[in-house]
Amino acid sequence: MRFPFQLAAGRRFDCAGFGENALDHLITAPHYPEFDTKTEYVSHELLAGGQIASALVALQRLGYATAYAGRFGADAEGEFGLSTLVAEGVNTDFSETVAGARSQTAFIIIDAASGERTILWRRDSALRYHADDAPLEIAALARVLHLDAHDGAANIRLARCARQHGTIVSADIDNIDEHTHALLPLLDVLITSREFPHKLTGLTDERHALRETKSRYGCPLVGMTCGTRGALLLIEDTFAESPALPVPGGVRDTTGAGDAFHAGFIYGLLTGAEVESSLRYGAVVAALKCRQTGARAGLPTRTELEEYLQRL
Repeated sequence: MRFPFQLAAGRRFDCAGFGENALDHLITAPHYPEFDTKTEYVSHELLAGGQIASALVALQRLGYATAYAGRFGADAEGEFGLSTLVAEGVNTDFSETVAGARSQTAFIIIDAASGERTILWRRDSALRYHADDAPLEIAALARVLHLDAHDGAANIRLARCARQHGTIVSADIDNIDEHTHALLPLLDVLITSREFPHKLTGLTDERHALRETKSRYGCPLVGMTCGTRGALLLIEDTFAESPALPVPGGVRDTTGAGDAFHAGFIYGLLTGAEVESSLRYGAVVAALKCRQTGARAGLPTRTELEEYLQRL
């Protein structure tokens, strides 16, 4: 199936992202600890993460020009997080460091046996964007704008501006807030966590929930990531599925797998691939991410992606 929209040409960036960055404390444990117990952990790493920032790193490694708009705290963690994007080649001209703010942090417990993770996170309210703060200039500079729907009023304003300039708007959404219903009609690509369509519609059947989401909000393409079951998309009136793919060497950590999937899917869109191939790209990037700890360490280059596909 072909995508039901056209990408703009002649843009400075292939994909711009607006949303979260984070500093992740990754704690690998032999098993997830029971309540009121003590468990010796296997390892601890301090790595950069965040939904949008990590997706842009993935696209940059896959050979596309990216830009990140977001806020960092004025602390060592923020300096580190910003430096990791610069080192990857992601443009950070539209990012800000907020005086007096603490950077967003997360503590992530990884089950060594399965690679599954549990996340505890906190974001300083001083990092929040309001509608008047939205970096509107970035909306006209990219072929795709990728959002995470945090700071909803700013997301709405930025998505409207992107629509006016013919920029395709993609979103990775997990939760519903007071801005969600106004944001969804502005999206071209809505791929969520598997729980989101049920939260939104009250329907337990996944396909019915996706149909209802599309009917209510008019998004050309809606879908969900389903963990070990892969991903499910609805485009026009047709469903497309992709299974999860094997992780070379086994799963070490699922942190950021959804972010990686979004990047792989957008990669397919940017290359001119059909929807089914883009789904496969998303599954490959997610699988390769899971071979290493953290949201970014395992993200593949384009050569690694192509070599993996040749082995399938």
